[in-house]
Amino acid sequence: MCSELDKVKIICRYRTDEPDSVDNFYLCSKAIPDMRKLLNNELNRLDQRGFKEAAKMQVAVILDNIRSQHNIGSVFRTADAFRIERIILCGITATPPNREMQKTALGATEMVAWEYFGNTLQAVEQMRNAGYIIVAVEQAEGSLPLENFDPCKFGKIALVFGNEVHGVNEVIVKEADECIEIPQFGTKHSLNISVTAGIVLWHVFQHLRESDKF
Repeated sequence: MCSELDKVKIICRYRTDEPDSVDNFYLCSKAIPDMRKLLNNELNRLDQRGFKEAAKMQVAVILDNIRSQHNIGSVFRTADAFRIERIILCGITATPPNREMQKTALGATEMVAWEYFGNTLQAVEQMRNAGYIIVAVEQAEGSLPLENFDPCKFGKIALVFGNEVHGVNEVIVKEADECIEIPQFGTKHSLNISVTAGIVLWHVFQHLRESDKF
């Protein structure tokens, strides 16, 4: 039986006193709080007007020649989640409205502001002129591990994510003010671009929120 103390905190006991038995973790089941999935009307979701009027992170995402429409849609959905200021689609990157993109965006293309440039370098130059720090997300000589990247040191940030095969174009890497990468320890050293965007944008969001900058 669980004590009263067990009811307010989870107690995990490591048993080694049973002879000839494999060590096991025993958990006081009554101490586990009841959990359930939240209903849609409990998520405090913004409607389209509320999203448009809400404050945004001063972060732009530049997509450098992304070929997969599913990946583009996923980035839109992540940008919606963290209220990114805008997405800039460059080169072969498809633009909304797009049926395949919608499968992963789930309507986020109608929420997140976006614009298109035929050339990524032109987009980078325009963002720099608008006061953005250009940050390429790429494995490169001298790149900064993501955990050491402090977005709070900057004002407005433009994050550049590259093509699924070739990554961020070398010209853009050389033009960037900073280059960051996600440390990896497996055999591929390659993450899907939509996964990379999710990790990086969460990192930026978390830092800005903790510093009261968003």
